[in-house]
Amino acid sequence: MTAGPASRSAGPGRIPPLRADLGLGEGYHSPQVAARVRLNTNESPMPPPEAWVRAVQDELGRVPWHRYPDRAAWALREAIADVHGVHAEQVWCANGSNEVLQTLLLAYGGPGRSVAVWEPTYALHSHIAELTGTAVLAGRRGSDLTLDLDEVRRVVEAGQPTVTFLCSPNNPTGESVPPATVDEVLGRAPGLVVVDEAYGQFAPTSALDRVADGQPLVVTRTYSKTWSLAGLRLGYCVAAREVVAAMERASLPYHLSWFTQSAGRLALDYVDDMERRVSRLVEERGRLVAGLSALPVQAWRSDANFVLFRPQTRRGDDVWKGLVDRSVLIRNCSSWSGLDDCLRVTVGSPEENDAFLGALEEVLA
Repeated sequence: MTAGPASRSAGPGRIPPLRADLGLGEGYHSPQVAARVRLNTNESPMPPPEAWVRAVQDELGRVPWHRYPDRAAWALREAIADVHGVHAEQVWCANGSNEVLQTLLLAYGGPGRSVAVWEPTYALHSHIAELTGTAVLAGRRGSDLTLDLDEVRRVVEAGQPTVTFLCSPNNPTGESVPPATVDEVLGRAPGLVVVDEAYGQFAPTSALDRVADGQPLVVTRTYSKTWSLAGLRLGYCVAAREVVAAMERASLPYHLSWFTQSAGRLALDYVDDMERRVSRLVEERGRLVAGLSALPVQAWRSDANFVLFRPQTRRGDDVWKGLVDRSVLIRNCSSWSGLDDCLRVTVGSPEENDAFLGALEEVLA
């Protein structure tokens, strides 16, 4: 019997090569090493309220685990909408704000479209764009690492991006975007303007009051920082109803579990606790900045729960290693574009901040 064309060409299967456009090498992550003091991932140093833990435990006993969760996460969206004074149809939730950004670019990005960013900024904005086949238009921040409005105008007008990202406060530099700048970008950008407010509760201003139906503005938030719930993996955005509807079409069904929806909704019963946590961390941020000012480092003003600084007497890599040797772990940003020798420290508890400052003084000496 003669073999057909398909039989003659058949052979052992092979794993295809990885896509060349994924970027970031091993993917975005913060190196984890054993350390007594961990101030490298911008988490809250305080656990969530014990009353919230008990409320979640009680709620879990009533969850119909044999049924799929509410596909629309409606009760959670209503609770978030109530906090921000918007409609539930203007809120969309996902597994962390990164999934919010990914879903936005699944809906509005893709081949033939582009996003605008100004480096150095949050690396996931560019990385998620690459994952979705969206071109990246990368401008530069000013010499002081703040947004340069002339550069913003140049990139927006020349590139005509479909999505323009503003990170406020910006990670890793820490400064928030002034409301006047948000307004100017909204007036110039031809597509969506996404204001990433992962650290927004620490900042003096927010773009949330500018969100409205018909307005091409999206504001993203996360539970990871101010709500002390990094382990929950819950984020959301507030946007025009038509944008939220598009994100619903681009998302996977039942992407939020019963647990995530219930825990996130119950957290909103403890807004006062969250605000007290923010106030304490802002006070500690001031104390941390004051401690850095007494050392030979250049520190940038921060509206977030972290501080970027550059040692003046030693290389950043050497300082980072010296801190690790003293069981203090912070983020090494030395290899990031425009951040030669820069390090970023999360605002921790008073004891953690004291340990960091003491170790840094030893290393610099």
